[in-house]
Amino acid sequence: MKCPSCGHLDSKVIDSRPSADNASIRRRRECLNCQRRFTTYETIETVPIIVIKKDKSRESFDRNKILNSIIRACDKRQVTRGQMEAIVNEIESALQNSLQSEVPSSVIGEMVMSRLKMIDEVAYVRFASVYRQFKDINDFMEELKKLLAEK
Repeated sequence: MKCPSCGHLDSKVIDSRPSADNASIRRRRECLNCQRRFTTYETIETVPIIVIKKDKSRESFDRNKILNSIIRACDKRQVTRGQMEAIVNEIESALQNSLQSEVPSSVIGEMVMSRLKMIDEVAYVRFASVYRQFKDINDFMEELKKLLAEK
């Protein structure tokens, strides 16, 4: 690791600990040339995920878009922010672990719905109504019938 003070390439690690969010490791280092101390952060390198939308356009994966749609679906429901963020974390991890660089938005939508169904059925139906673009009350009723049949 290059020293920010003198540019020397050798340093030693004095202290190492996880960051507050456990997403990286914080390392205190000391330059072997000038003895100045500095901090570095080590994070996992992730492969960027490209989402293929319904109209075949492509855009970068944005966890905030998923979180915002889940928040809207869970409005005035007994679903905590932690549960919502856990859904997004699970989905993002599953996508990273799949090692696919491009994922259809339909796959992501189904992942959200399957997780919402386990937590809150009303939030699931709300999300499904927007995601599946229900045209009328009959589409809505069909989804409700499927949900009731699974019970």
